[in-house]
Amino acid sequence: MNFLAHAYLSFHQPALLTGNMMGDFVKGRQMALYPASVQRGIALHRAIDTFTDTHPSTMTAKDIFRPQTRLYGAVFVDIIYDHFLANDPLHFTDASLQSFAQQVYHTLHIQDFALPPDFTRMIQYMSSENWLYGYKSKEGIAQSFRGMVRRAKYIDFTASVPLSVFETNYAALQQCYNDFFPELLTFAKDYIAA
Repeated sequence: MNFLAHAYLSFHQPALLTGNMMGDFVKGRQMALYPASVQRGIALHRAIDTFTDTHPSTMTAKDIFRPQTRLYGAVFVDIIYDHFLANDPLHFTDASLQSFAQQVYHTLHIQDFALPPDFTRMIQYMSSENWLYGYKSKEGIAQSFRGMVRRAKYIDFTASVPLSVFETNYAALQQCYNDFFPELLTFAKDYIAA
């Protein structure tokens, strides 16, 4: 999943949120550098990613992207899942998404321990450009796609390619999200409770 889902699946627990959001920036044994409560968030991030990557609906969504984006389909699926979550009336209204995004940025900015430098830089961009709220619009998704294509070393297509797949297959991708996200929500709650 992408940033909005990881934040949402932290259930307003600050240390869990911090670890869950920075999970991709902490490799292997580096996890031991953080408080136990943040380590739980990093572990949750990894569990969410594994659950997501192996879920049948995610496999279907990746297959929709694969002819045009090859192995990079998973990256674009993560981003579009955040779009559908941002627009899911069971989880957000426009106002509650805006408020939630600001709470997440505030929580990440006030940490009293050192965050990974790359994560700290990314949070500056995320909050100044309001990425979490931006996932709501198709333009926000297009911007995310452009950033992903720009940063990836081996992508040899423009952001218009996955954007076209997204727009052409919007209903099918929405159905993948609808089938997937309730199961992920249950999985994350059970994981935290265990």
